Amino acid sequence: MKRHYHFGLLFWAVWLVSTVATAQDSTKTAGSLKSKEITADSRKSTLLFDRDSVLEFTLTANLRVLMKDRGEKPVTHAALLSYNDGNGPDTIPLTLKARGNFRRSKVNCSFPPLLVDLPKKKVKNTLFAHQNKLKLVTHCQLEECVVREYLVYKLYNLLTDLSFRAQLVRVTYADSLGKRAPETHWGCLLEDESDLAKRNGVKANTMKQTNMGYADSLSMATVAVFEYMIGNTDWSVPYLHNIRLFANGISSSLPVPYDFDHAGIVEASYAKPAEHLGIVSVRERVYRGPVYPMDVFQQVFDKFNQVKPQLYALYQNDIRLDKSYVKRTVKYLDEFYALINKPTLAHSMFKQNAKSGIAIKSSRGVSYNK
Repeated sequence: MKRHYHFGLLFWAVWLVSTVATAQDSTKTAGSLKSKEITADSRKSTLLFDRDSVLEFTLTANLRVLMKDRGEKPVTHAALLSYNDGNGPDTIPLTLKARGNFRRSKVNCSFPPLLVDLPKKKVKNTLFAHQNKLKLVTHCQLEECVVREYLVYKLYNLLTDLSFRAQLVRVTYADSLGKRAPETHWGCLLEDESDLAKRNGVKANTMKQTNMGYADSLSMATVAVFEYMIGNTDWSVPYLHNIRLFANGISSSLPVPYDFDHAGIVEASYAKPAEHLGIVSVRERVYRGPVYPMDVFQQVFDKFNQVKPQLYALYQNDIRLDKSYVKRTVKYLDEFYALINKPTLAHSMFKQNAKSGIAIKSSRGVSYNK
């Protein structure tokens, strides 16, 4: 083990020197949510996300320099990724860079989220084959929040294939200079949007700004109701905040959500709602989506009801979660399901006569009596 570790450090140092030397009117149709047939080519880049088990690996880098580099323009840092997938140990040279906005700040998080840049030639015939740039969600304050956010991605996966896949990981951070002891934490790798597009037979939309009215109705309603369910208001389609858009030849605006750490269901201690929403806690739900006919909402509700057993099971069967958190989350989901399955409450919450076409209403004061 020590020989492998020292070899990794030597390999890292050699690669670092070489790196430094060379561097300086959408159609409103339910069919638009259906995934295209997955071709063999489109599956090439999904190997990493085809597993349910936790992936363990070590990232070796100059941690002091990496953790200090959290400004507006962070730079790349040479690193090594070491893992053992059962076929023997493997080490991949790569670069890391701090990313994100809120969580990149030292004030908010003890460790920045990272962008993992994998050289294509170095990952051939490895678990990371066909991967290039991957977002790594790292620990911030409460360690368990990483697992909780990972499960939110799994929740949305149950509703539609047009969603980002996530891989839960245990990352050991090793200092290349040996000046600090290794630390192991939860992390979460996120599927790249190009792979999501290939997997679903769609293309990424490059527009910088849009309107929810242009989005496919069923896709948009699914996103908006999902964000309501998890208690997340930290998203915007018009400004593409925590939203990516895709096109499938029928609709040019298929929204896909990501980044759920401010959702009420995650219970991150730093998550606070925007003042103009008129709520005091992110656990209070607010519907921030467009107003649609109730038959559109009913299609979405039907899908939520269809996956309800699997949705609850994600929490009830996960031994990594604190039991009291699971109990609170089940109750939180119970409230959501009670609402969507009572027509009068659902109509009141989701179908408001708003001039802007965007309903904003707090769930505060609404009865959930079954």
